[in-house]
Amino acid sequence: MSTLDFATAPQAQLSPSRMIGVVLIMSVAAVSLLGPLILPGDPLAQSLTKALAGPEVGAPLGYDHLGRSVFHRLADALRLSPVIALAAVMMACAAGLILGTLTATKGGWIDKGLVMLADALLALPGLLLILIVLAMVPGTVVGFWAGLSLVLWVEFFRLTRAATRETLASPAVQASRLLGFGPVYIFRVDIWPEIAPMMLTAAAFGTATAIMAIAALGFVHVGMRAPTPELGLMMVELLPYWREAPLALLSPVIATFALLLGLTLLAGSRET
Repeated sequence: MSTLDFATAPQAQLSPSRMIGVVLIMSVAAVSLLGPLILPGDPLAQSLTKALAGPEVGAPLGYDHLGRSVFHRLADALRLSPVIALAAVMMACAAGLILGTLTATKGGWIDKGLVMLADALLALPGLLLILIVLAMVPGTVVGFWAGLSLVLWVEFFRLTRAATRETLASPAVQASRLLGFGPVYIFRVDIWPEIAPMMLTAAAFGTATAIMAIAALGFVHVGMRAPTPELGLMMVELLPYWREAPLALLSPVIATFALLLGLTLLAGSRET
């Protein structure tokens, strides 16, 4: 990508599919952040007399099998999963960026060692690595954060290493070195503009992958522990009652689908 292409990159963000992604993500964020402010409630409060009851003013999405407001549990879950995913992506991005730049710059045994480590982790299923971490720190936010970071950093590392090695051989970097500029200047001016679009796209895909992994593990009772509101856990809890309360089950399913679709459209709709 040239300097002109990078300068015109914001225009690509206005593509129709990207705008749809932004709208979906903002809609989910509005439910999670503004919903509890407009309609206060306790996501853990139970009222067995209202178990599987339909929507009402205090619970616009009805109640689950324990008489808890699905709306307030969903709003809480839509804050929990994205926060864990974003924290893991930020950690993975930082690690991949630092290590990828280091290997591309230094080479030698550092490069070989980190490439072998990345390939070894890449050969293992991502969910297996997360399960191994969760076995040591079961059902906690820290366990998910550490496990997801361990899985996601490899992609950022490989992207950074490949793009940085190519950029370091460019005439622009050679000119910066001849003029006496240091590595910080070269990274900020020459390397980062080249890898930033790829890193942002990978971050969006990584966030979607992390949210999907958290929901999948919750669906098989390996993720967050009850009564914590979590998307996958909500689905599996409400699945036996889909006939009696279809809206209660569809709410976390639709919210998860909208969030993942929004992130995918935001990441994959870059125009060239």
